[in-house]
Amino acid sequence: YAMEYLEGLTLTQLVELCGPLPPARAAFIMRQVAGSLAEAHGFGLIHRDIKPDNILICDRGGTCDFAKVLDFGLVKDIKSGDASLSNVNLMVGTPAYMSPEAITAPSSVAFPRDLYAIGAVTYFLLTGREVFQGRTTMEVCTHHVRTPPEPPSRVLGSPLPEALEQLILTCLAKDPSA
Repeated sequence: YAMEYLEGLTLTQLVELCGPLPPARAAFIMRQVAGSLAEAHGFGLIHRDIKPDNILICDRGGTCDFAKVLDFGLVKDIKSGDASLSNVNLMVGTPAYMSPEAITAPSSVAFPRDLYAIGAVTYFLLTGREVFQGRTTMEVCTHHVRTPPEPPSRVLGSPLPEALEQLILTCLAKDPSA
């Protein structure tokens, strides 16, 4: 098979280089990521490891900030029911971007996991920091399960568009049905 050569920056590198992104730029990038995941979800695929390092920003066909979602190594095909694609009984993903249900019920695999991660990545793009910090992985995971996220505008000390902030906080809801 052939693999496309991609030249660009991960979102982590972009934030390290430029600092927190303006809301319009973050929304433009994350709208593309959401579109990619909507397509994957349409095929019954859940990524399970959406994080800034797995999203590459490149220039394509004169379009700047063209987002590519990478690393489908932990993908789960929920339509096939084939557990051999990945072990559903293990906690998988990157703790800083894992949904509460990915931590508390790793065998329940559903689309809200990726939506939670979209909220966490957007939070990172706007604030330059992860939603929750901790000294240990367990502490970070406990925050994802129990602690309400601090609104990104409060972290920044300046207002964000209300609809964007509400969308992020909705993605970061503790209950996947929300």
